[in-house]
This record gives sequence, C-alpha cells and structure tokens, in this order.
Amino acid sequence: MVDKRKNIKRNEILSLVITLTIIVLINIIGAFVYTRFDLTSEKRYTLSDTSKGILKDLDDYVYFRVYLEGDFPAPFKKLRKETKEMLDEFRAYSKFIDYEFINPSESNDPAERQETYKILWQSGLDYYTETVQTNTGMQQIMIWPGILMSYRENEMPIDLISGQSGQNQETVLNNSAQDLEYKLISAIKEITTSNKQSIAFIDGHGELEDIQVYDIANTLSKKYNIKRATLNEQLNSLMTRDLDKDSSIVIKPAYDGIIIAKPTLPFSEKEKFILDQYIMYGGKVMWLLDPVSADMDSLKSSESTMGLTLNLNLDDQLFRYGMRLNKNLLLAYPCAQIGLVTGQGSSMQSMLLPWYYFPLLGAASEHPIVRNLEAVKADFVSSLEPTTSAPDIQKIPLLKTSDYTKVSTAPVYISLEILNERPNAKMFPQKGLTTAYLLNGVFQSLYANRMPESITDSPEIGFKTESVPTSMIIVADGDIIRNQLAQLDYAKKNNKRVGAPLPLGYDQYTNNTYGNKQFIDNAISYLMEGEGLISVRSRELKIRLLDINKVNGNPIMWQLINVVLPSALMIILGIVLAFLRKKKYN
Repeated sequence: MVDKRKNIKRNEILSLVITLTIIVLINIIGAFVYTRFDLTSEKRYTLSDTSKGILKDLDDYVYFRVYLEGDFPAPFKKLRKETKEMLDEFRAYSKFIDYEFINPSESNDPAERQETYKILWQSGLDYYTETVQTNTGMQQIMIWPGILMSYRENEMPIDLISGQSGQNQETVLNNSAQDLEYKLISAIKEITTSNKQSIAFIDGHGELEDIQVYDIANTLSKKYNIKRATLNEQLNSLMTRDLDKDSSIVIKPAYDGIIIAKPTLPFSEKEKFILDQYIMYGGKVMWLLDPVSADMDSLKSSESTMGLTLNLNLDDQLFRYGMRLNKNLLLAYPCAQIGLVTGQGSSMQSMLLPWYYFPLLGAASEHPIVRNLEAVKADFVSSLEPTTSAPDIQKIPLLKTSDYTKVSTAPVYISLEILNERPNAKMFPQKGLTTAYLLNGVFQSLYANRMPESITDSPEIGFKTESVPTSMIIVADGDIIRNQLAQLDYAKKNNKRVGAPLPLGYDQYTNNTYGNKQFIDNAISYLMEGEGLISVRSRELKIRLLDINKVNGNPIMWQLINVVLPSALMIILGIVLAFLRKKKYN
C-alpha cells in the first residue's frame, strides 16, 4: 500500500515536471516565433495573401507613429487594441515593421500640447472631440486616431476612422475595424512604390472637366500618375512606338488605363480605331457613358424636359466587346432626393422629395469591387445588356437598381410632376436592372477583316485583331464620377468658396454621402492591379457588440451572469473534482 502511494506521488511529480517543461519550452519558442490560432468564422485575425506578399517584399523599415495613447472612451481603446494587434501581425511577416504609440496630450503644458496638435494637423491628421467624465466633472478631450507612417525620406498620414457623418459610434467602430488591414497595407504599398502606374482622362468629346472630376482625380493621384489625353485622331495619342536594338518597332500603351467620363460628342472612326488598338495591346478602359442625354439644368427654368438618345458612335464597338447600351432611362425607388421650393414670399419653403431619376444603385454580384459597397447615387442612368457577339468574354454585373424599377424608352418626357407621386408597386413593375458590368478576357477587334492590307501589314501601325487578356468596366451613367460644386447656400454655411469641388458622392442638398467614390476607387484599383487589395478592402468583419436595450433593461441579471455565474461554476467544478479524487484514492 505504501509502495502504491509512493508510485502515485512519483508519477504526479513527474507529470508536473513534464507539464512545466512543456510550458517553458512553448514560451521560449513563442518568444522567437510569432503565431496565433484564428478561430473566428470570418478569419478576422488572418492576413490576406496580398498583404503578406507586400510585407515580405519590404526592403527597408516602415515606421508607424500611432497617436492612440491616453485616457479616452472604450471604443477608441478598442481601436487602439485592434491597431496594435494588426501591426504585431505585420511584424510576423516582415522585420522591417516597427511602431510606437504616442499620447499627443501627455504634456501638462497647454502651450506644448497646442504645438503638438498644430504639428499633427499640418501633417494631415484629423482630430475628434469627446466628452468624458473626470474627477472634476465633464471634460472635453481631443483624440487623434491616426498614424504618421515613415519610409526613408517620405511620410504619410493615415486616418484610422472610417464612417459617414451621422453614424453612431458602434457603426464607425465596425467600419474602422473592417478597413484597418486595407488602410495600413495600401498605405505601405503607396509609400514604398517608386514607379506609379499612369491613368489618363480622355478629352475632346465634351467629357467632364477637371473641376468636375477633381476629387476622384486627387484621390487616385495618391496611387497613380493622373494625366489628360486628347485623341485628335493621332495614332500616338494612346500608344508609344519605339525602336528596339534590332531597329524593330515596339508598340505599347502610353497609359496603363484610361477613363472616358461622360462624353457628349461622337467619336470618329479613326478615334475608335485608336481606342480599339489600345485595348488590343492590353490597355484598361473605364467607360462612363450616357446613352440618353438628360440633366437637371434644363429643369431649373422649366417644369419639364426631354431625355433624348445621345449618339456617341460607340454602340457597334461596345457590342463587339460584348455589351449593349440600352436607350432608356431607369426610374427606381429608393432614390436620392432633390429640393423643391413651394409657396411665395414669406411663406416660401423648401422640401426634399424623392427624385426617381436618381436611383440608388446596389451591388449586382459578390465581386470584390462592389462587395460591402454603400449605395451609389446615379443621375439619369440607363440599363446594360450582355450580347452574344463575345461569348468568351467574362461578363460580371457590378451595379443594379432596386427591385422597384421602371423603364422609360427614349425619347423620355421628364416632368417635375412626378415628385407628387408616392412610390408604389404598380409604379415600378420591374425588378432590378444592371447598370454596370466588368468585362474580362481576350477581346476581338472591331476592325478585324475590315481594314486594307496597307494598314494591317504596316509595322508602324502594328494592327492586332485580338487583344492580350485585359479588362474593361462599362457604366451606363457618366455622372457617377462627377463631384458636386459648392453652391451659394452651402458655401456660406460651410465657409467654402462658391464653385469649390466637394467630395465625390457627397450631396450638399441632403447632406448624404453615397458610395460613388469607393466604387470608382475600387473599379480603378481592380483594373490596374487585379483583385489584390480590393479583396482586402471588401472583407466583412463582424464586431459582436452588446445589445444595449437588453443590457439597460435588466442590468443586474446580466451582471450576475457575467460575474457571479462563472465563479459559481468554477467552485462547483472544484468541489466535484475534489470529491472524485478523494473517492478514487481513498
């Protein structure tokens, strides 16, 4: 009996020693090898392959100064925790990642604090004010949820907050957490890339002016070289022709991508040929076209106008590539609102009413370009229809109207009287119609078997009948890329210059922000780089927040469940184990 007890005691000591040894070894290994197990359903703590590749390609230190240190509300503390975990994850894949967390309000000297705030503001960071409870009462504090990222001689600001004005803090927090990997990894790629790709806005056919695409051009300029290109029937307007070592002519696109933003004048056959051959050589195109001409300016002086077919002379070319632009206008609900002034004199007042010609577009597929995209505002949009002329081209729908849609074939009578009609199912008899497509594949030239031998055999022209694998995006609305310009009332209220460009997607009349900017940014990123960073941005990460109504409804019960119940279960478990142990060795 004594020997049996000695054996039991010896085995227990041996088990304890082995367990402690394993724990020590795991900690030693963990100090040198960073790893963790991601048990979340959406793989929240797993970096994408794109992010890993960018991090592994770093050749010099990227330093993050994170200004999320200090005593601030819980949501910002959670954002701090998320940011630190993400940077730690970056460190696991690159030795060139380093960071520090800084409290910009640490100094007790008000003048020194203000000087720090001034430097951060001039560096491009923004601040948020929060009211918190302190020992001396309620106090307003400044929070700078941003990063100054440095790489060699370059510095870049990163705003960690994502969300629209008017959203509650929980929604903003969720959006910020979802965008964290994308924001940081895209900033790393941007600051470390020396040779930027080039994108040209096409001119010469009444396209949108610089000021009308100012905001998106400014946004894209952070990642690409943005230029203007006028065709003017010149072969070299979109292509470069150089001689190689063997004196052979080397032809390639002058720009990695082009944007055709709301042309109003027809393209000549020679200009179509130039566009066609640009595509054959692998050029990427974003077509933003209005099949029907209609705008709100004509309704300022009259209660009605006509939407007429717009001849751009591009129908046969797009048909060849696999898409038909329908000559119609789509009315749909939900839609954006416009202001209508009623009454006269002192009784004059402005009302916001739904304008069905400005439908809000949603995602038509699960493609990364439009996944998790907010509603996109359209202005007099038409429908698109795939053709059978290009069966090998992959045609992916991107945007569509709601399930409450009406189609009006051009010519369309447009009247303000429709503002008085309340939306109903009979008014919108059709389901959602697609208004934007992504086309991928090898495109056939519009001019195959149509050109004389003097052109097809010319080495200077370098005529190609089919393209290398490439992509294009077609949107049946040219205004989707146009930013508003500040009007008098808005300029006065917001201390802006009249005519100043506003952010793309922002509507100054309703104070709403739509997803136009993100859609264009995603679309261009996909055309230029493929799914890489877009797939990171479109990940859906869910934050499991408490139900405030339930918590406030019975706080004592939830406190007991979260505090008392776990302790009680542990005590009961300990008693049961002790009883079983005593019974086993008695």
